[in-house]
Amino acid sequence: MKFTESEILEQCAKMCKNTLMETLEISFCEVGEDYLVAKMPVTPKVHQPDGVLHGGAMVALAESVGSAASYIFLNAKDFFIRGLEISANHVKSVKEGYVFGRAEIVHKGRTTQLWDIKIRDEEGNLISVVKLSTIALPKSK
Repeated sequence: MKFTESEILEQCAKMCKNTLMETLEISFCEVGEDYLVAKMPVTPKVHQPDGVLHGGAMVALAESVGSAASYIFLNAKDFFIRGLEISANHVKSVKEGYVFGRAEIVHKGRTTQLWDIKIRDEEGNLISVVKLSTIALPKSK
């Protein structure tokens, strides 16, 4: 069964209720054949003490969009998706506006997946490059 973009984004929104994603105001805004995009507002809530976006908030955005993408693209109703490893290189700072995380699959194995996640600002400037490995663990029947 193939879902529409709006149905997928609606499902992602439902998954965010009462989670870190809701706390950070992360929302999913675009999905394609092999990618998922989420956005997060840059406000003092996610700043480090000197007034720029905290690297940990960027990593939370990246893991959120990568894990959601694993769930969507693996049709994971029979699996739990968990992050195995994440690494981030922050290349530019941001003080306000929105940042957008775009997760694209690099390797789609049955058990492990590798995601390339680029975080950009509203002007398309590269803010952070993130690599995320996820694992699909079978749910008990």
